[in-house]
Amino acid sequence: MRQLCLVTGANGHLGNTLVRALLDQGYRVRAGVRDMNNTAPFDGLDCEMVYAELLDESAMFEALQGVDVLFQVAAVFKHWARNPQAEIIEPNVGGTRSVLQAASKAGVKRLVYVSSVAAIGQNGHALDEDHWNDEDENAYYKSKILSEKMAWRTAQALNLWMVSVLPSAMIGPNAANLTDTMRFLDSVRQRQVPLDPRFHFNFVDVRDVAQGMIQAAEKGRPGQRYILANEQSSSLTEVIDAANVVSPGYRTPPAAPKWLLLTVAWALEVWARLTGQPVRMLLSQVRMFHDAQQGFRCTASQPGESSNEH
Repeated sequence: MRQLCLVTGANGHLGNTLVRALLDQGYRVRAGVRDMNNTAPFDGLDCEMVYAELLDESAMFEALQGVDVLFQVAAVFKHWARNPQAEIIEPNVGGTRSVLQAASKAGVKRLVYVSSVAAIGQNGHALDEDHWNDEDENAYYKSKILSEKMAWRTAQALNLWMVSVLPSAMIGPNAANLTDTMRFLDSVRQRQVPLDPRFHFNFVDVRDVAQGMIQAAEKGRPGQRYILANEQSSSLTEVIDAANVVSPGYRTPPAAPKWLLLTVAWALEVWARLTGQPVRMLLSQVRMFHDAQQGFRCTASQPGESSNEH
């Protein structure tokens, strides 16, 4: 019988792309979502929708019945909140612990945990799988670091077969709602970027990430981290050069000095605290990304036959 996979966060950008890739390769797929009324992302797809809330361990246990492979994709993906500890960090860390405990109780054979290159680092030319980020100012980055560490501790304690994958900024189809990365590219497309923040972007196609996750499940070695990113990052100038190949007429905006970006980010954060509206640029992002380049060197062993060792 074909293996049954559960994809959490299945209506998100990566989750929905992964559901489609798994179906294309003949797997049976159970799509885990929080909103059972949001069926549009699954129109025409031969998959089963189930309720999957990471912090509801009993619901996760029920969703995992009979599952061979769990793809743990779901997470809070936002960089700003009025209470980042309660709204970003605690749900991501606590949800990780809860879903792994449910997977162990349900007898799941393999687990592919989606982390992020945020857990590796944001500035360097040859960051590899052995590197761990120590960022603690940006709540989202901190949540990804702590969540992956929680995943490894829990997997080891429960003797779970687990690999983690660490994608960079994902672009591509199947995004029902624009992510921060896709929203930025859309603003470039609409010529709505007034200044070059001198950030560099390590883009990866979401379809490549989905294929990498399937390969990690099939051939990965338990206990291994796998980077799913490019060796080099791209400047805004390079992004606009690429856009001009498709549709000429884009111009690179003037470069913004760091002091100006910090001032703007400070004002945006003050306004956000007053209004509750999300911030498009944070002080922590300026400090992390201005004139920084994010490049990776994949040193993990090539996927091969797996064992039950950690």
